[in-house]
Amino acid sequence: MAVLLTCDSIAKAFGSRTVFTDISLSLHDGERLGVIGPNGAGKSTFLQVLSGNMKPDSGTVSTRKGVRLAMVVQDPVFPAESTVREIILAAAQAVNHDSDDHDTEVSKIISRVGFEDASAPVGTLSGGWRKRLAIAAALAAKPDVLLLDEPTNHLDVAGIIWLEKLVSAAPFASVFVTHDRYFLENCSTRVAEINRAYPLGLFAAPGTYSKFLEKRSEFLRAQQREQDALENLVEREVEWLRRGAKARTSKSKARIQDAMDLQAQLADVTSRQISGTSTIDFSATGRMTKRLIVCEHLTKSMGGKLLFRNVSFVLGPGGRLGVMGSNGSGKTTLLRLLVGDLKPDHGDVRCAEGLRVAYFDQNRDKLDPEMPLRRALAPEGDTVIFRDRPVHVAGWAVRFLFRAEQLDLAIKNLSGGERARVHIARLMLQPADILILDEPTNDLDIPTLEVLESNLADFPGAIVLVTHDRFLLDRLSSTLLAMDNAAENGGHLEFFAELAQWEQANSAKKPRARAASTKASPAAATEPAKKKLSYIEAREWEQIEKRVEEAEHRLSAARDALENPAIVSDPVRLTEAALHIDAVQAEVDDLYERWAELGAKLGQ
Repeated sequence: MAVLLTCDSIAKAFGSRTVFTDISLSLHDGERLGVIGPNGAGKSTFLQVLSGNMKPDSGTVSTRKGVRLAMVVQDPVFPAESTVREIILAAAQAVNHDSDDHDTEVSKIISRVGFEDASAPVGTLSGGWRKRLAIAAALAAKPDVLLLDEPTNHLDVAGIIWLEKLVSAAPFASVFVTHDRYFLENCSTRVAEINRAYPLGLFAAPGTYSKFLEKRSEFLRAQQREQDALENLVEREVEWLRRGAKARTSKSKARIQDAMDLQAQLADVTSRQISGTSTIDFSATGRMTKRLIVCEHLTKSMGGKLLFRNVSFVLGPGGRLGVMGSNGSGKTTLLRLLVGDLKPDHGDVRCAEGLRVAYFDQNRDKLDPEMPLRRALAPEGDTVIFRDRPVHVAGWAVRFLFRAEQLDLAIKNLSGGERARVHIARLMLQPADILILDEPTNDLDIPTLEVLESNLADFPGAIVLVTHDRFLLDRLSSTLLAMDNAAENGGHLEFFAELAQWEQANSAKKPRARAASTKASPAAATEPAKKKLSYIEAREWEQIEKRVEEAEHRLSAARDALENPAIVSDPVRLTEAALHIDAVQAEVDDLYERWAELGAKLGQ
């Protein structure tokens, strides 16, 4: 495969703080490179250097002649008054000023990304749809390499799955920085970690994220063996020095110098082995009441919009309710009902007497940005009380990977991941019967996520968790509540046993929804508009709806076959049936895509 982009021994520092050093990497045609690393390792800076928006302090970044780069930043900003179509059209025109076919390309991209109203002003879009718009603008630039910085941020689960399919099927290469482990597993052809634990500051391995973990484990074990061997060798040399080596001969002088070099080498390997991970440990009250929270027939509207109706569930110790849904579907509103910040329009929330609730707010706006870290971690003085024991603020800060010199920093000067750790530290000081967590994983690196998950799994009380992190939902939730206020009757919700069950139900709904959406726009098929289609395309347009219906019937029949006990009990036939479903599903998807392309032409 041809090399598209190469970085050679690049380094970057901001003032006295070195972000990364001596990183070398190549990106090949069609490759999908996932980049991970702890908070502060310089992943976003690395992408900015690759894109050419930032110059490295040393080293070089080079691209093959004619290679076009496009980048999607973490928090894209657009003029609020511009429309969706205008933004995408401007991106397309920036690449090719002379083309007369921009409208067709833009219509295809709008359909592909999922916008229903291309005339919507950007200022009316949610964070998730602004992220989709940024991706659409990048696609309009026709990149050979697409750079994505935390692309799953602000996207709901359905949006993340859509993005996975787009990246996996794209003809261009991509580099993406993400903490979403399922996204890494499903999209990556190679994974690289920026981390000082590695001799060259970076470790990369081909394959998926799980393959990377295996290779990294092998590397770290080899590095540990190297450290053990060096320790033994240094111990022998130090003992020789202690016996009073005479430095009168060239041989003795050389051996003394070798001993010093070995100690320096050991110090380097040992320092790389030191890695920090937040120590997260939630405190439970030990309450054994079987019914901590009882919700009966909750209904809530906001701003005249029905968010949900008739929500009923019971939570006891050990209960794990995962809540998911599109942006604006009412997830945070439901949590605020549970903690008593809001009242339902109808229904009732009943809590056990003296119930203690710890609430993690996704907006994290309860901290004064001018407040020093010291006061944020220890509001009452220089100590905190954790599990009935006093802990000095400096020791408490170390548990969350803060250095002593950071204690007097204002909260506004901390990174997003560091602010998230501050909120978790404050939450841990509250003994609770129930944890209510609204997007707790935002901005956390993978090692901290793993520690958070482990301690949440061990928490004996109840948990209500709103997150777009599918790995966390899969690991922790015993029940999933999927909220969807885009349904025709509004306020629709369903309970599922696991994420896979939701994905299966959601994929079954899409063909019906797409068919309804297409049939609801008969004006696109009027006779005058057909004049813009070629003769062959016009014939195709007349037949495509029937072809879609036939393909959906075949898909339905293929799914019904999986209910046949004779097939289910035969592994060979079961595998064949599953492959047949995939093939028919691909045919249905292709037909809908073609339908959208023809419809876009008719709509011009």
